[in-house]
Amino acid sequence: MKPVRVLLLVLALLLAWLQYKLWLGDGGQRELAALHAQVAEQKAENLKLTQRNEALAAEVENLKSGEAAVEERARSELGMVKPGETFYRVIEDSGSPEAKTDDR
Repeated sequence: MKPVRVLLLVLALLLAWLQYKLWLGDGGQRELAALHAQVAEQKAENLKLTQRNEALAAEVENLKSGEAAVEERARSELGMVKPGETFYRVIEDSGSPEAKTDDR
């Protein structure tokens, strides 16, 4: 074989090996595309969490500055009533005989 042909063969093999490393090897295009997808997914998650944090910060500010928000929270979550008010709880009776006869 002529030295030029050997050199061309070696260069072709080197080119093939470099192409393999570029497209399929560690740090190649496939891995890069996967990393880009992970970055996009993480950015979307960060955006959702930022929006949630902003909503919570607004709610905290509202609770700090407004008495109405504190009163609303106390009424809905703790079941508190103002002095002079009467609290009524309406409970539907699901165990009555009339309700059971309709199921037949």
